[in-house]
Order: sequence, then C-alpha cells, then structure tokens
Amino acid sequence: MQAQAPLPRGRIKVTPEDFVVDEIPAYLPSGAGEHLYIRFTKRNLTTDGAVRAIAGALGVPPRDCGVAGMKDKVGVTTQWISLHAKDPLLDARAAALALDGITVREVKRHGNKLKTGHLAGNRFEIVVRDVAAADAPRVIATLERLGVEGLPNAFGYQRFGRDGDNADRARAWLTGKERGPRDPRQRRFLWSALQSAVFNAVLERRVAEGTWNIPLDGDLLKTTNGGLFVCTDVQTDTARAARGEVTPTGPIIGVKMKAPAGRAAELEREVAARVLGEGFDLSATKALGEGTRRVLRLGIEGLRAELREQDGGIGVYFVLPKGSFATTVLGAALALENAPEGTESGSSETAEA
Repeated sequence: MQAQAPLPRGRIKVTPEDFVVDEIPAYLPSGAGEHLYIRFTKRNLTTDGAVRAIAGALGVPPRDCGVAGMKDKVGVTTQWISLHAKDPLLDARAAALALDGITVREVKRHGNKLKTGHLAGNRFEIVVRDVAAADAPRVIATLERLGVEGLPNAFGYQRFGRDGDNADRARAWLTGKERGPRDPRQRRFLWSALQSAVFNAVLERRVAEGTWNIPLDGDLLKTTNGGLFVCTDVQTDTARAARGEVTPTGPIIGVKMKAPAGRAAELEREVAARVLGEGFDLSATKALGEGTRRVLRLGIEGLRAELREQDGGIGVYFVLPKGSFATTVLGAALALENAPEGTESGSSETAEA
C-alpha cells in the first residue's frame, strides 16, 4: 500500500483578526423580560474574561450571567451574554459600555437566562498562513471536498485541556483514585472531557472500520430535523445517509443517554469499557448531565476556500453546527502549527451537538 503524503503545513491565529467567529443564536431575545441580553465582540479575550468584565462594569454577579458557548481567546469573536438585571436603567448603561477588547453590538431584553447550548452554530472566517505556494491548490481542493462530503466529527484538542489530561483526571476522580474538584463547573468540565474521549474512541473505531458515515444495524440515526430512530434496515438507511438525510450518532455517555441496539450497541459498550476502565460507576455521574447523542459525520455548510492575493494566505469560510470544531475541519487538510495557547475552543464550543 502506498504511504499517504504528509499534510501540508499552515499556521492559524497569527493575529486575532485571522480567526473571526460569529455565533448563530438558536433564538433572538424577545424584547421583554428580566434578563438583559448583550451581543458583543471581543478581541484577544476569553469568554470568561469578557463575562467578568461586562458583569463587573454593570454591577451584576457573574453567577447571574449566561452564555451559549465559549469562544476562542485568540480571535475576534461575536456572541451573546445574558444578565439577570431587573433595573431598566442598565439597558442604556450596557449599550454605552466602553471596555478594553470588547465592543457592544446590541442590547435587548428576554424572559430567561441564556444557557449552554442555546445556539445553532457558528460562522467562521479564518486565514491560514505560511502554506507553501506549491501546496495551496491541494489544500484548497481538500477543503472544498470536505465541504461536500463532510468528515468525522471528532472533538478537538481544546476539549481535553492545555495538557491534554482532563479525561484522565476525570477518570481518576470518578473511579475514586483521586479527589475531584470542589467547583461544580470544573467537575462538569472534566466530565465533558471524559465523555468526549469515549465519543472520539468510538468514532476512531468506526473510521477504522469504514462505518463512520454508514449505518450499522441498531444504530441511532439522526434526521435533518433532529429526530432519532433505530436503524433496522441497513440497506435503506445507507442510501438515505448517502443523500444526507440521516447520520449515524455516537455516545455522549450519561445515565439517561438513549442507547443503540444490535451491532452498534456492542461496539459502543466495548469501546466505552476500554476508555472508562475498571471500577467506573456511571450512576455517579448523574448530577453532571444525563447524556445525549452526537452525530459521527460533521456536515459543513457553505464552505469556501480561496487564495488571498494580498498576502498569500488561504481564506476559509464556513458554518458549523454547535459542538463542532473549526480545527477539526482545518486539521483534515493541514498540519496546523503554532496555534497559540489559551484558546477555549475552535468552534461552537458546546459539548453536545
């Protein structure tokens, strides 16, 4: 078998302006209610840092704030925040905020707090730099192909922490080998890393078997409108998957996660047992989340890639659904270098799509 050629190299996030993200909300604020919604753009700031700055300037406790998802630190990113703020005078103050690295775009009222996952996806405008001129056509062609075919929907490195050990830390804590963090948010963050590790391992197995985008008997398939059903007719559902009507899903494990049947269930149980290790009690995770399903195939909307005449970089433009990573898309066409530390996400940055 002929060895596959190494991927061309490229750099992202050389400047914050090279990584532009615009959150696509699941809904827009209604205009009335106790929660003040602020749409803002941040530059070279974490989402947590921006939330603390906005909340502090308006005198609202950070615990009374909500965001739909985290966005990259190194980037120019636009998203919504909600603040529980009954005082109507805060509206004008919020609209007039002048904070370093933060620009307020819109202020509007709504009836409930913005919660994690309350987004449809994200729109990306990314510049990849330092790609060899001879490699640029290949990179652009690969990206355009991925825009049509999709690719395995793996969680990116961001989910596993700066040192890549969050899943190991969660496993040690949940099997009683180490003491877990006191902060409930940190507990959920570590648990999401272990959930992601299980999902990635299942996906890796199915990629190796060539079934990441082909239904297995017993698979839980997701339809384009978000419904789930069990595959009982592989031939029919394989044809539907080829048309983009249904997509196989993998596990975001939890006590109430809907499980597949048949061959798909056997594969998931085998892989999960290997990743979780001996002594793992799933019931101990009940307070951390119930679990859900995530599509194995990442569909990319409107992908366009082009050579930038002004600087020789490659501009890449696309939309991803929530829970998906831009670096997953780019990493299928490029060996990415020098992604700066401190990034929170490469994508929609919610755990469960």
